[in-house]
Amino acid sequence: MSIEALMEELGRSGVTVILKVDDERMAEGGEAWTVVLSGPGLGVEGFIRAESTSLSDCLEQVFVHLRSRPGDWGWLVDFAGL
Repeated sequence: MSIEALMEELGRSGVTVILKVDDERMAEGGEAWTVVLSGPGLGVEGFIRAESTSLSDCLEQVFVHLRSRPGDWGWLVDFAGL
């Protein structure tokens, strides 16, 4: 599965996604990747934010948070390992 397919599926699930890589943090060896989710698909708890040194770790953090929210997030297994 691709990142594009993941973003489309999240959008269809009522989730807005912001994906960022920060060149300054990357140069410093810091957590250059940030993923922020918001929207009605996340329920009353609001947004989800994850930061890490790799995009795949950020996405895994986001997946863990999504699975703890109400709704059908079972389709996330199709994106494991991105």
